[in-house]
Amino acid sequence: MLYNSTENKQEVVSASQAIAQGISKDGGLFVPQEIPGYSLDTFKSMLTLDYKGIAKKVFSDYLSDFSEEEISECVEKAYTAEKFGSDNPAPLAFKSYNGNEVNILELWHGPTCAFKDMALQILPHLLTKSLKKTNDGKDAVILVATSGDTGKAALEGFKDVEHTKIIVFYPVDGVSPMQKHQMNTQEGSNVKVCAIEGNFDDAQTGVKKIFTTEEISEKLNDNNMMFSSANSINWGRLLPQIVYYISAYCEMVNSSKIKLGDKINVVVPTGNFGNILASYYAYCMGLPVNKFICASNSNNVLTDFINTGVYDKNRDFYTTISPSMDILVSSNLERLLYKLSGDNDIVTGDWMTKLKTEGKYEVTDEVKEKIKASFYGGYCDDVKTKATISKMFKEENYLCDTHTAVAVAVYDNYVSETGDKTPTVIASTASPYKFSNAVLSAVNNGEKLDMSEFDMVDKLNEISGVDVPKPLASLKDKKSRFSDVVKVDEMPEYVLNALGVK
Repeated sequence: MLYNSTENKQEVVSASQAIAQGISKDGGLFVPQEIPGYSLDTFKSMLTLDYKGIAKKVFSDYLSDFSEEEISECVEKAYTAEKFGSDNPAPLAFKSYNGNEVNILELWHGPTCAFKDMALQILPHLLTKSLKKTNDGKDAVILVATSGDTGKAALEGFKDVEHTKIIVFYPVDGVSPMQKHQMNTQEGSNVKVCAIEGNFDDAQTGVKKIFTTEEISEKLNDNNMMFSSANSINWGRLLPQIVYYISAYCEMVNSSKIKLGDKINVVVPTGNFGNILASYYAYCMGLPVNKFICASNSNNVLTDFINTGVYDKNRDFYTTISPSMDILVSSNLERLLYKLSGDNDIVTGDWMTKLKTEGKYEVTDEVKEKIKASFYGGYCDDVKTKATISKMFKEENYLCDTHTAVAVAVYDNYVSETGDKTPTVIASTASPYKFSNAVLSAVNNGEKLDMSEFDMVDKLNEISGVDVPKPLASLKDKKSRFSDVVKVDEMPEYVLNALGVK
């Protein structure tokens, strides 16, 4: 199994090189040259496997330069009951909304209470093994741009991991107070956290520019270091996300919600397009999926793209109560476009160049038709998001966060528009306590309370009776370690100074 760049098919690397490098030299993203095909018999054989077993099977089919023992070691260390609360790190909650049964895939039982843990608990193990295979002796410098959840999950995954350093950038006013406190109190001798004056897209663009600046890379090389990424642009981040969609399907079959071979719909609250792309890769492998429902907040660039074939980031940017989706440049969409264009690196590269230079591009009619056939795009604003949280809590006694609520609301619109009753999995991406202000307001009849963040957590716990996750409760008395704020154009200098490189 080899990988090539979405913007240059001539750049071909092994799985370990793709993970170690993170992004191709031309700025493109690494994709597998072929996708393993699973028959129904394959899925049938996985019905008897636990989550770790399914993960080992999927990884072995994509990471051909890893031994069976290496894959097993990575999986066993990542998905422990101690970290995720049970042997199933991604359980389904069976609920209904407006009379429609929904299967909520809870992806937030890990150490940072967000779905990013599903990938970022295993990525450090994959990366350290990849470095030994490809760049023996070099330290990896992990650069991360975050809209909230990736930052903390990456920091937690990489803290004190030998031969790695990690630097996280986040928009100073673009994450929730809890997300900010999680990052700024992070422990570890090899971690740095810095806010930027700008939004997530500014942070993401700044990180990609640092990655592809040859002068900076040469300075790192001279100091026995190399850049890598923990964002979902890294294949090692995306691959683990495929696993939980297959696991969810197997759980639905085992619980008699569906029969083996039945199709499902998948609903994902989407910002950078990585989480929903993982479900599409699972579909390409053979997972029976009817429709991919892409749910956005008021930053609805993906909704417009799915409906028109025109991607246009030249629009107002909104700061919402679902901040992890406050994104106008969805990096992983590039991988989907490469696939749908027939693995055409020339046309994919052209679209990405237009996005950088003009802020927009339009795909071909053929690609538009393929997108419309598989995807549905919808969005909802903050008012609808809060109403959905309230309704779910009152009718189902189920407390969901602001991102999951966006997915539920968009799914409800989808059913109203189409009448499609296909059994549906909704990706639930974070604990409601990470966004306690908005969630508390939603379940407390809209009343705004003048409280500190942790007083709101306690109040929400009192009203809902839902336990506060231990990783969040333990933050209450922790002191911040990091308070740096820089302009976007100061990011390269900050990185070099943080690494002690001149």
